[in-house]
Amino acid sequence: MLDVLVQSRRNAEAAWRLMRKLLKAQSHAPRIIITDKLRSYDAAKAKIMPGVEHRSHKGLNNRAENSHQPTRRRERIMKRFKSRRHLQRFVSIHDPIANLFHIPRHDIPSNHHRELRAAAMQMWNEIAQLALA
Repeated sequence: MLDVLVQSRRNAEAAWRLMRKLLKAQSHAPRIIITDKLRSYDAAKAKIMPGVEHRSHKGLNNRAENSHQPTRRRERIMKRFKSRRHLQRFVSIHDPIANLFHIPRHDIPSNHHRELRAAAMQMWNEIAQLALA
């Protein structure tokens, strides 16, 4: 997951803010942008990156939609977040940690999976110790 930006509207200005935030975190401009079929992404992309190819198809962004499932699951468990600010605060912390521990299981042997989990736990322990210091 690249990032989550909680906004009250899904218009061109909101799409522009999201794209700007995503591009700040990247070292270079993307070659292709894949989004859902929301038309406001076209307007935002034309404003920020007119030379970048934009693909919006029903099935192309499944990877992005699936990466948002943990957030949606957590939202259902909490019976909705009380405010957009609370949701944004949660996802800004949750997603980097979830990326650390989410290891694709379908194509690696179990001993390699255990090594990756141990490395993730070691990194998490280092982060937690820095936070306590």
